[in-house]
Amino acid sequence: MEKKKAAALKYERGKGAPQVVAKGQGKIADKIVELARKNGVPILEDRELVELLVKVDVGKEIPPQLYKAVAKILAYVYKVTGRLPKSP
Repeated sequence: MEKKKAAALKYERGKGAPQVVAKGQGKIADKIVELARKNGVPILEDRELVELLVKVDVGKEIPPQLYKAVAKILAYVYKVTGRLPKSP
């Protein structure tokens, strides 16, 4: 059975591309999801995208080839939270 994987992103408008701020599998993935839920952070399940995101080093911006996929995530987050990113 494949282990659960998770990645967390941070995005601040005007400060570059989204950054991977946490990633892991198994118990670490469970903890990432638990902390997101506790803090009201929207969660989106996308197995293919998480496979790509866990290859990005923590603290690094996502590569350009992931911009389109991550833009869809950001649009989802803005929709479910009703908040837009802060202007620079």
